[in-house]
Amino acid sequence: MDASSLNWLAIIVATLSTFVIGAIWYGPVFGKVWMQENGFSEEDLKNANMGKIYGTAFVLELIMAINLAFFLNGVSIGEGVFYGFLTGFGWIAMAMGVNYLFSRNSVKLWFIDSFYFVVSFVLMGVILTAWQ
Repeated sequence: MDASSLNWLAIIVATLSTFVIGAIWYGPVFGKVWMQENGFSEEDLKNANMGKIYGTAFVLELIMAINLAFFLNGVSIGEGVFYGFLTGFGWIAMAMGVNYLFSRNSVKLWFIDSFYFVVSFVLMGVILTAWQ
């Protein structure tokens, strides 16, 4: 497949959508529990290099959106939702589950972190297929 057939605006919007979801998911929805499960304090978060974290996260999320766009090129919105869910749940959440078992992280933290990606990939699937 040729990368020129991809909708690069849709890829950028899909990438940015993960930050919107993250702001809600790791803010008012699960923020306090996520901090507790990681052992983070407010001070820890204030002292983080946010430019490095957000910049690197953008690049990684962009790569994920590009990869998903290749898989979804030419499919319907319904298929985009379905394949986005399968990607987020079947690959990402399950792979994270294996890592979380061996690193002995809590099931609560696994749920918060992995289902963020399930929701993100579903929305990316919608965006990438709606703008083909």
